[in-house]
Amino acid sequence: MIRIGLISDTHGLLRPEAMDVLRGSDFIVHAGDIGENVLEPLATIAPVTAVRGNNDRASWAQRIGETEWLRFGEVTLHVLHDLAELAIDPLGAGVDVVVTGHSHRPKIERRGGVLYVNPGSAGPVRFHLPVSVALMQVTGRDVNVRIVELESLRTA
Repeated sequence: MIRIGLISDTHGLLRPEAMDVLRGSDFIVHAGDIGENVLEPLATIAPVTAVRGNNDRASWAQRIGETEWLRFGEVTLHVLHDLAELAIDPLGAGVDVVVTGHSHRPKIERRGGVLYVNPGSAGPVRFHLPVSVALMQVTGRDVNVRIVELESLRTA
């Protein structure tokens, strides 16, 4: 079994509560709108792959790609920040899971044989949405994902 922590839209704010949930991950995926000084602390937990979000425009972000392809055992992930910018047919490309951010809305949805996961926003509270991350477990071809809301940070 491989445990993958999913995080997005930190916007430069890496909450201790998010770090606590991600501890124990074998790998971490950040789906963009990272902000400065976020990736290094995440890398103390596990190896990190990140994509650049629409707000990641400073010089530090130029080395980060807009999409990433990852393989965990028998499962292929395609990572990008904004689902509206998906430029491939995931099923045709052999993708099992598409990981995105941008909307700040946590969501897990299966469409056409592909699992779409948005871990929500782990950064500043916006739009009266929960602060959340997601945990994904990959065992062979089986993928299980759950959203973890950081309850103490939920808006009224």
